[in-house]
Amino acid sequence: MTFKEEIKQGIPTELPKIRPYNQEINHAPKRKEILSKNEKELALKNALRYFDEKHHTVLAKEFLNELKEYGRIYMYRFRPHYKMYARPINEYPGKCDQAKAIMHMIQNNLDPVVAQHPHELITYGGNGAVFQNWVQYILIMQYLSEMTEEQTLAVYSGHPMGLFPSHKNAPRVVVTNGMMIPNYSKPDDWEKYNALGVTQYGQMTAGSYMYIGPQGIVHGTTITVLNAGRKIAKHGEDLAGKLFLTSGLGGMSGAQPKAGNIAGCITVCAEVNPKITEIRLSQGWIDEKFTDLNKLSARVKRAKENKEVVSIAFLGNIVEVWEKFAEENMYVDLGSDQTSLHNPWAGGYYPVGISFEEANEMMATNPELFKEKVQQSLRRQVLAINQHTEKGTYFFDYGNAFLLEASRAGAAVYKDSEGDFYAARESKIGDEAFAYPSYVQDIMGPMCFDYGFGPFRWVCTSANPLDLEKTDAISCAVLEEIMKKSPVEIQQQMADNIQWIKGAQENELVVGSQARILYADAEGRMKIAEAFNNAVKNGIISAPIVLGRDHHDVSGTDSPYRETSNIYDGSKFTADMAIQNVIGDSFRGATWVSIHNGGGVGWGEVINGGFGMVLDGSIEVEKRLKSMLFWDVNNGIARRNWARNEGATFAIKRAMEMEPKLKVTLPNLVDDTLLNDLLNS
Repeated sequence: MTFKEEIKQGIPTELPKIRPYNQEINHAPKRKEILSKNEKELALKNALRYFDEKHHTVLAKEFLNELKEYGRIYMYRFRPHYKMYARPINEYPGKCDQAKAIMHMIQNNLDPVVAQHPHELITYGGNGAVFQNWVQYILIMQYLSEMTEEQTLAVYSGHPMGLFPSHKNAPRVVVTNGMMIPNYSKPDDWEKYNALGVTQYGQMTAGSYMYIGPQGIVHGTTITVLNAGRKIAKHGEDLAGKLFLTSGLGGMSGAQPKAGNIAGCITVCAEVNPKITEIRLSQGWIDEKFTDLNKLSARVKRAKENKEVVSIAFLGNIVEVWEKFAEENMYVDLGSDQTSLHNPWAGGYYPVGISFEEANEMMATNPELFKEKVQQSLRRQVLAINQHTEKGTYFFDYGNAFLLEASRAGAAVYKDSEGDFYAARESKIGDEAFAYPSYVQDIMGPMCFDYGFGPFRWVCTSANPLDLEKTDAISCAVLEEIMKKSPVEIQQQMADNIQWIKGAQENELVVGSQARILYADAEGRMKIAEAFNNAVKNGIISAPIVLGRDHHDVSGTDSPYRETSNIYDGSKFTADMAIQNVIGDSFRGATWVSIHNGGGVGWGEVINGGFGMVLDGSIEVEKRLKSMLFWDVNNGIARRNWARNEGATFAIKRAMEMEPKLKVTLPNLVDDTLLNDLLNS
């Protein structure tokens, strides 16, 4: 069959042949055994309902074996034989370009050069899944090939519930992932219900088909490192010769060394997975690799002396690097961590002192011991970090739940009034401020999110690099024009983003689809999108463009330890903003929308929403993009303004001046002295 025929076929009537398990691919670790005998029976029934009864005898045995071997039923037999990558839009079968564009995005999420565990349909973060199994992928692609502009596909945690009648202006796809009843949102609940095949962890952009490889976070990481550098800078000095120490090279974390190079510092990034390290080396996202701590230390000293700009991977455990550098009095200027600590017990964090292979075995066969090892490791890591920060290192939490999990492990991540580190009692975890700020609290929140700047992104569905080059030029021209009239409060943000887009081509950021990310506010997003739509209409760009964003944005996500960690009115533990965001995007013109439980800080710790919009050059899309993008950003600014964030109040007042139909409730500020006197009387 041709590629189009195979897509349109759906679930094959005859069972495809089983292929050997590919050891060359980076696979997900085995999940721990959590189902009872009766629950295993239910998991098999759930899996077999996709198939004709004549296949049940063969597949039941096969799926039970997968459940025993891997802890999940992935339905490997049904993994397509064709190559998985984002094809030009005209190569997909279908009745509307919107559906074809979504197929383009799905295949990009599962491309082996993009996805962390491609054969397990996991894009990044250790458990961030596009679908739960390969038959869900097959069915969804078939549905998309049949879809008209008067239908909407409902996707429940990877499962296509079906095509439902709707209308042209409705979303073509609505995705929900992991939307649990609140009392069933603990980590083991995910393990259980995911193993049963009834829910999944969509991360942020994996389960919403909007992941664009490490580039998706490179820009935000670059901004973070640049501004962290500005915090420690003296007399306007740059980051030359400064050392940034961190860990994680897997999914999103793989962006760190590239961002460090763009920011102009020395980056040392530790990673325990040899396959991932080699992938990043081959992609050019790291410059050098070391496996020996002494050689690493000598290399970093030389780089410091020569003020080099270089990214270095250490194949080993980050704890040993922090300890080695403390022992040798190696000054670390900036420090963080981007291991997947939202997923600490299933491959998100590897403990020091045991091998990668031993850890993978232990997490499945002896999960209690593995948890103990992880928590011991976190305590050691924090102890070493504290030694460095006492000497002046600026350490920040990268929103990966590092400080949260370290606090749960009993690590000394709090500081008393005397400046001494201490560990919180179990009952007090989360009640006090950590000794180190979240990068959102210190950098991204007040500098970007409060002003409406966030990770706007686009994908050229032609798969043509020349189209991407044109979009870079268009967006740069739009930003330069906007900057001429921008207020002083956002001049730095505008300048950083113009510098970023001008260097996008030379920094070779593309992995997978022809995609780009750019931090922009509502005005920038609307004007850039309008310019793209006109370019498609006039044939300057040869095929539709998909717009989207990371959920890690101004208003897409409610996450008290990351995106909304700089919300101080007590509402950071609420999720109204994310829910309002995705509902509002739906009726204002998004092509697809998604809402997830989980994300970069963990299952049950965050609710986040996203969207995709196809720009096809039509007048209808021009109207929709203005309505939707304005709401998508200003919903979050309005909430941040109500939390009394000064930058957000400035930004929402400016938005109301630009759009007379916008009227937002503004907060009245209270004199702290009044309340202090009252409460102390």
